[in-house]
Amino acid sequence: MSDQTVLDDVAATPTKAPGHFGRLYQGLTTIDFVGRKRVWFTISIIIIVIGLGSLAVRGFNLGIDFKGGSSWEVQTTHSSISAMTNAATHAGLSNPTVQKLGSATYRVSADLNALGTTQQGDITTAVITALAKTAGVPFNQVSTSSVGPTWGGQITNRALEALIVFFIAVVAYISIRFEPKMAIAAFIAMVHDLLVTVGVYSLFGFQITPDTVIAILTILGYSLYDTVVVFDRVRDNTGTVLKSGDMSYGEMVNLSMNQTLARSINTSLVAILPVFSVLVVGAYILGATTLQNYGLALFVGLLSGAYSSIFIASPLLAVMKEREPRFRELALRAAARSDHRVLSPASAAKLSGEGGRVARVGARANATSSATNRAIQARARKQKRR
Repeated sequence: MSDQTVLDDVAATPTKAPGHFGRLYQGLTTIDFVGRKRVWFTISIIIIVIGLGSLAVRGFNLGIDFKGGSSWEVQTTHSSISAMTNAATHAGLSNPTVQKLGSATYRVSADLNALGTTQQGDITTAVITALAKTAGVPFNQVSTSSVGPTWGGQITNRALEALIVFFIAVVAYISIRFEPKMAIAAFIAMVHDLLVTVGVYSLFGFQITPDTVIAILTILGYSLYDTVVVFDRVRDNTGTVLKSGDMSYGEMVNLSMNQTLARSINTSLVAILPVFSVLVVGAYILGATTLQNYGLALFVGLLSGAYSSIFIASPLLAVMKEREPRFRELALRAAARSDHRVLSPASAAKLSGEGGRVARVGARANATSSATNRAIQARARKQKRR
């Protein structure tokens, strides 16, 4: 084989284009997130309005830790949630909440604050008798506890205080670490997740307990993490991509989102799948309903957080930044360049992907060419010695 043939083969070597998954994990996707921001915002507004409408009409299904009430616990392996519910209802409780704690403990709770002291005592005795009979245990093995409305109000106030402190800390951190407009976008995304979660809880009547509050704070932290990942890439691209003047700020944000899409999907799946397994296996198959309060809020919130970090926070940042004079001028200069095509965010991501592919092909060709040159030089030295 001649040296020229080797070089011709290198030049003619086809480069296999990556598939859909390959483009996703190489950051070469061409999804127009920013350009379709009206669609994403409309979807979120519809979901939030439905949730707020349910909240105005139905309100929350608060647990006794928030509104006060009484609870009874009994251990048995020969009963079920439906049997305990029927026993509590026949004993005089209105809309009792029955939970299975672990594998053999049942908790029945209800609000008796509207009743007088005498009525509360009579119903408490009737419930203890009914639960003991249903569980097949002695009367004294049914434990009773009560929470007053004052204590429930204190729990509610502390939960709100924790939420406010969390929001203030987040806004302050992102403002210092990145910039204030990124902090505003992240704050709105977290409020979005909060409204979606509480709307779902109100719409479907899920009970809100202290576990639910802890789960909501957890999902807000997760949503913030995914948003910061995208913002970090936006900041890096601001110092490199925008300096060339080839694209607007919105196009650069869109490119950054496509570059981090694989990471966002991976972190979302890694977080959601275990929570979904705990929710289904633990709460519904094994009957450990205490897992439902925590797992359900996590599941709903993680879905909302994954959505908001991609479809709300970053497009909202692009909207706010493109109103600044310098970025409006940048967009006009980029559009006015004679060699500049009107780039959509998807086109910017595609050009970036093609540039990376060309660079890789060139590097491979250069490496092959260097090896060929070394072979030619070795052959020439060998012929010279002869």
